[in-house]
Amino acid sequence: MPKFIDSHPMKPFTAEELNKLQNAPADEFGVTHHDILFSEKGDKIFCVLDAPNAEAVHKHHEKAGIRCDWVQEVESTRG
Repeated sequence: MPKFIDSHPMKPFTAEELNKLQNAPADEFGVTHHDILFSEKGDKIFCVLDAPNAEAVHKHHEKAGIRCDWVQEVESTRG
């Protein structure tokens, strides 16, 4: 499955909510969280996602009322 990284504001999420989302099952778009990195002070989240394509990543965030600053397909040294 391709991996993507994106960035968007942290609000309205809390650290506790993000911790719960980390292990959520795949959504209807086929998106799962590989990792969620965040800065409450900087109001930024960087999501590393497994997703079939960038469109699925955008739909995943739109469902939560979030608009990504950017989305980039990436590769990992972990495989």
